[in-house]
Amino acid sequence: MPKLLTAAGAVIATAAVTWAGTVVPSSAQVASAVTGRASSLRPPTAYVTLTTVPAVRPINTATNRPLARIPVGPVPVAIVITPDGRTAYVSNGSGLTPIHTATNTPGTPIRGGGGNPIAITPDGKTVYCVGLDTVTPVHTATNTAGTPIFVGRDPGAIAITPNGKRVYVVNNRFGTVITINTATNKRGKTIHVGQNPRFIAITPDGRTAYVASDLGVVTPINIATNTPGTPIGPVSAEAGPIAITPNGKTAYVVGFDTVTPIHTATNTAGKPIPTGTNNPGAIAITPDGTKAYVADFSGKTVTPISTATNKAGPPIPVAGEPEQVAITPNGKTAYVITAGGGRDGRHTVTPITTATNKAGPPILAGRGASAIAITP
Repeated sequence: MPKLLTAAGAVIATAAVTWAGTVVPSSAQVASAVTGRASSLRPPTAYVTLTTVPAVRPINTATNRPLARIPVGPVPVAIVITPDGRTAYVSNGSGLTPIHTATNTPGTPIRGGGGNPIAITPDGKTVYCVGLDTVTPVHTATNTAGTPIFVGRDPGAIAITPNGKRVYVVNNRFGTVITINTATNKRGKTIHVGQNPRFIAITPDGRTAYVASDLGVVTPINIATNTPGTPIGPVSAEAGPIAITPNGKTAYVVGFDTVTPIHTATNTAGKPIPTGTNNPGAIAITPDGTKAYVADFSGKTVTPISTATNKAGPPIPVAGEPEQVAITPNGKTAYVITAGGGRDGRHTVTPITTATNKAGPPILAGRGASAIAITP
């Protein structure tokens, strides 16, 4: 299964989804009304990290044309965008690089954390960066890094509660999830969830976190008490990325050749949904919650799933091996990073029209595309 990064949601999935991520979808008009964003009429921009270049490639979603590359630090692997859409933060080997989305220019690099997954608080005030054995908070008002928080060797996926009060960090090596209090940036409770946890997602109401493991089980965590519930599954030979519907009723867990719906009211698994390949990867759900899109890496297709019926539609062929999926705030287009789809093996981004489930012409992104996020 390809290693994944989550873009934020709506995300805060934007999240985003993936080592970790949650995004809360919103329209550009709503974003501007709430934040006073000056460029409210500008169409959303998709930002794609290119690890080989290294740079970030913006794509104009109105025209599906790639824009000039934005230079960032070495090996950019993850990206999040502030809820007001003004700044994108790119995690690279030396820290974070902020990008001013109005001009697509990089700001001064921020030392601390970096090189791993990142997540941003719903108020946009803090980016949390996973390092080798720490999580570093970065204050977006000043673009300065705070004191690193020790969380143990090899942390991975990260997610933040919708109220912004807690950070949850998965530690695959020790079979734990570590909590961080965002008010104090102090490490909190360590939650034991069993062997090899790798992915995490939190319900929109903030009541439950779901942690998927390499062993194929999903462990629910009661966020009010920070206690693990009875493991669900195994849902597959190996449980992968998780995406949760906007109404919070269903968590979809990617497996080797299926996607398993989990009913969050009862924490029971429904019937697995065949995806037609033995190596699916990323998953993203439309803002209206009606469709999920699953990247079938080996099959070079994207499988649409109707959340009303939990039935898979015909696989959608794409230019190469799909690795990441992000959906525009209006839900009209899913953008899919594909490996080997362009000239000389360069990565492409394939737009899929969600109304028809038809793929458009691939957009040349560059070498080493690894993560994608779209402005509100």
